[in-house]
Amino acid sequence: MSRSNNGWEPRTRLGRMVQEGDVGSMDQALATGLPLKEPQIVDQLLPGLEDEVLDINMVQRMTDSGRRVKFRCVCAVGNRDGYLGYAEARDDQVGGAIQKAIEVAKLNIISVDRGSGSWEDSAGGVNSLTRTAHGKAGSVEVEIRPAPQGLGLAAAETVRNILELAGVQDAWTSSNGNTRTTVNLAKATFNALQNASQARTPDRAQRVQQEARGESGGRQGQGQEVPE
Repeated sequence: MSRSNNGWEPRTRLGRMVQEGDVGSMDQALATGLPLKEPQIVDQLLPGLEDEVLDINMVQRMTDSGRRVKFRCVCAVGNRDGYLGYAEARDDQVGGAIQKAIEVAKLNIISVDRGSGSWEDSAGGVNSLTRTAHGKAGSVEVEIRPAPQGLGLAAAETVRNILELAGVQDAWTSSNGNTRTTVNLAKATFNALQNASQARTPDRAQRVQQEARGESGGRQGQGQEVPE
């Protein structure tokens, strides 16, 4: 069964698999190991994706023909339910820089390994992370630690915005270095979540998380009418 493509003609193998219905979720797309080169793939699989412009700055460069001025945009995208992307982009116009950053962020989408890694929480939740995450960009280092449900996000504004887009509700964070540089702080936070997602989760913990997500989905589906 194929999806509605709104005029999109896929040019990659993964794009064709999504259009033809062979890949029906972002988890399946990431599990294929195929490169994500078309932002339309993310639009098809994650229709509720939100974007957040974290910083816009003017940058200048001297060339043989004179001084060139461009705008640099730092952007993050996420569905607030376990998927996050991050990117930087430059363009002569602010709008062009924002659009480029959003499209590249979609190509950098990752699945955030959420869980209840705090010893104060019961197993099976997805409110926080499963383990402590570390990330670095330039001189900035960020550490994100699992927190019990209800604590909230103890984080700076940039870090908090990224964690909210990723669907992380509770976490302790700390950072070192020149944290006033938004681009490095945002990139270090994304790198921390990416490093945590690439680490191996024990099989038993994975089963508990999957069961918890299934029960949550079942509760949300109750009371809804199913079309014939």
